Amino acid sequence: MIRLRSRALCWALLGAVTLGLLYQAGTCYSRGSFPSFSYRDPLGAHQPGAGAGAGAMPAQPPATLLGSRAPSSTLQPFLGDLYGRDETHRSSRCPSGIRKRIASTKFSSVFLEAIPVLQWARHAQPAEYRRLRSYGGAHGWQEVGWPVVRDALTRLNASANGRMFDAHPRAAAGGSPCVRCAVVGNGGILNGSQAGAAIDRHDYVFRTNGALTKGFERDVGRRTSFYVFSTNTMMNSLHNYASNGFRQLPQTLETRYIFLPDHDRDYLQLRAALTHRPVDRGPDEGARPERYFGKDLRAEKFKMFHPDFIRYVRNRFLRSSILDTPQWRLYRPSTGAVMLLAALHTCDEVSAYGFITPNYRAYSEHYFDPTHKALRFYANHDLRLEMSLWQELHQSRLITLHTRG
Repeated sequence: MIRLRSRALCWALLGAVTLGLLYQAGTCYSRGSFPSFSYRDPLGAHQPGAGAGAGAMPAQPPATLLGSRAPSSTLQPFLGDLYGRDETHRSSRCPSGIRKRIASTKFSSVFLEAIPVLQWARHAQPAEYRRLRSYGGAHGWQEVGWPVVRDALTRLNASANGRMFDAHPRAAAGGSPCVRCAVVGNGGILNGSQAGAAIDRHDYVFRTNGALTKGFERDVGRRTSFYVFSTNTMMNSLHNYASNGFRQLPQTLETRYIFLPDHDRDYLQLRAALTHRPVDRGPDEGARPERYFGKDLRAEKFKMFHPDFIRYVRNRFLRSSILDTPQWRLYRPSTGAVMLLAALHTCDEVSAYGFITPNYRAYSEHYFDPTHKALRFYANHDLRLEMSLWQELHQSRLITLHTRG
């Protein structure tokens, strides 16, 4: 434990205690400074109300801020290496899960066991809003008004909104208590892989963006347990990949939808879904959520990543060199990267398919491309840094990365 050094932060925390809200002041939890991992490459070129049948969210203990500020030479204070605390994902009974193995790897000093992965009704608090409005984009609530945040999150009030997985069927039947997850990207490495059956044998299957399965089942499988997206990436995928056959999101009894909120339009889209009404403002005004998610719009069908988690992923796992430049606000980890690292923090075993590998030039950008397309690099993501991280996680035996040749 260390004392908080920032007078402004102490005052903010003291105010939170005075109001009797979510956070307690006075202590933080430190896991040490960041190691200098070899994979840090330079930047690549390129109101309240439940859904039908929703169970009430059980009372949660007060949270304490978690993390510590890294040395200024490693992490600038404005990036915010201080996070909320959540014990939800520490309850696994798997004897050999990732959380138990990570202590013996180089990632032990950056991994925070109690990082909040998801946000839900518990976080719809004025004190939480005041804290997170310091950070912009996907990393906080700087551009999102309090009424929009409040009206969306208070409707995520089912117990399923605060945890990634429902009751584990194999464990309930006396099988292994370990949760096995397949995390499927859209890389061309999957075309001709015949990995579909292996993917579908996992307990849960994560997919993102242009998650086209019809016609590609042999290579990518059929199941989608979780579809991960921001409203922006979802709209772009439906537009850009319609000619490839991606004209609607996965809609099965199994499928849950996980928002990666990087704009107020995500909170507006979520609120519209949970009130069964069209989006009432912004670029998606008039859009009906059942067009994307189907008619079953219960609260249990939806989850939303916590901005703390996205900021933590950026700061501790994917700290790109762009963060040292005036263009630092452009950058966030890719949607696929956040998806894979969320699985790392919630599953016991993770297999990653369709993610960038060093031989990426041998494959098309997507597995569903009818002709070869070279992978494109953009400044808002650092795909080369992500590629190096996947290699490190694979070599540390924290994930199993699908590779070919």
